[in-house]
Amino acid sequence: MQQRLNPIVSFPFILCLGLLILNDFYLKTTYHNHVTGKLSDLCGLFIFPIFWSVLLPRYRSAIFIATALFFVYWKSTYSQPFIDFFSETFFVIERTVDLTDLFVLPVLFAAWISLNKNQQRSEHSLWQKRTNPYIIGAIAIFSFYSTSKPRYTQRFDQPQYVLLKSNKLIDIIDYEHLQYYRFDSLLVVKIEELDLSKQPIKYDDYNKNDAIKNLDYSVSLMIGNGVQLVKPGTITYLNIRTPEGVDSVRFNGGRLDGKFIRKKDGRVVITGLYKKGIEDSVWTFQNNNGKFSSKVTFVNGERTKKQLFENESVIKTDYVNTREDVARYKLIQIAILILLCIVIAFLLIKNYRQVAEKLQMKKLWKWILCIVLPLVVWCIHFAITLLLGDYYYDIFVVFGTAILTYLITCPLFFVAVFGIQLRKQIDLLWYTLLFALAFSIWIEIDIYLELAV
Repeated sequence: MQQRLNPIVSFPFILCLGLLILNDFYLKTTYHNHVTGKLSDLCGLFIFPIFWSVLLPRYRSAIFIATALFFVYWKSTYSQPFIDFFSETFFVIERTVDLTDLFVLPVLFAAWISLNKNQQRSEHSLWQKRTNPYIIGAIAIFSFYSTSKPRYTQRFDQPQYVLLKSNKLIDIIDYEHLQYYRFDSLLVVKIEELDLSKQPIKYDDYNKNDAIKNLDYSVSLMIGNGVQLVKPGTITYLNIRTPEGVDSVRFNGGRLDGKFIRKKDGRVVITGLYKKGIEDSVWTFQNNNGKFSSKVTFVNGERTKKQLFENESVIKTDYVNTREDVARYKLIQIAILILLCIVIAFLLIKNYRQVAEKLQMKKLWKWILCIVLPLVVWCIHFAITLLLGDYYYDIFVVFGTAILTYLITCPLFFVAVFGIQLRKQIDLLWYTLLFALAFSIWIEIDIYLELAV
């Protein structure tokens, strides 16, 4: 058995596994280019067939062939119906259609050679003997999902430009969601969306403002050598012709700073104001007839009010919670959960004091309850998170929370059932609710601390 697991603890496998995780969680976001785009495919194609061949050694030839065929299918447009179905039915996955990724297919031959070489090896180095193959295997499974997990992105409702100095010819294919407009030695880059290093606690304007603090610097890193930052204090006025219209903008250094006007067919359609790259004051949007269609009020880059117009009259006004408002409401939610916890704890203490006799229950049933009820605790906790609006979880967070809930509450049920011992059957319900509320309070406090930063 140990010899069969040799390929998993080999240096090439662990190296590729480490590079795959590093690339997916850091390099892709920080240095979004051809190298980082191909690195995940290269490392993933190396470790994927080796991993499954170790588990199913009798089918390793079929595994390698199936891996090659599936990779071709996955990178083609033909896989889109499957991805749409899977994302709607189970959880969201993504991939980028790029046929140049098929150039990494020869790495399968290197994987095949490495697999055969390590399965035949009988001697191991000291670090390989001390490496647990089961832990490496678990990390490998995690990496397979992380490669196709949905990207965390920040999209921009209002136009977002940065100004750079560059004499370099830009290949538009190299950078998705970027558009380029050259003015002699100046390069204006329009950003439609930005990859984030981690999932935001909430998709709001506060998160957007945080993501674009150093937007000109981030874009310069994405484009690479040959571009330079414009020094702060350098004022530049430009008219940028885009498919949406002509944008009149003012830059301070490399960031938008000042009045923004968009004209289309000679008519003003958008007016607004930027301060250090973020929206401020009142933004107005007009239709093709030159009449107001909407107004949006910003305070320090966060929307506070939205108005819809019809025939120059306001027909709807919505007030938007800022991050400070959300944090305050979260604190109120935590206070309510704590109050419910206190009530349930009071009911448990009351039952314990009023009923002297212990609830008679077979030992087998006690064990079953202690093993099953933690799952019920997680279901109640998940329902609470949905009720409170904390629905920004991806599938990994859901699974991770489920495992953590089980590991924490299972021993607590053993203490309650075998140690404290029950007085009434309803105490099972009270303990289940108490643990679910306590766990939810812990999670909500963590969310509040992130919101209040």
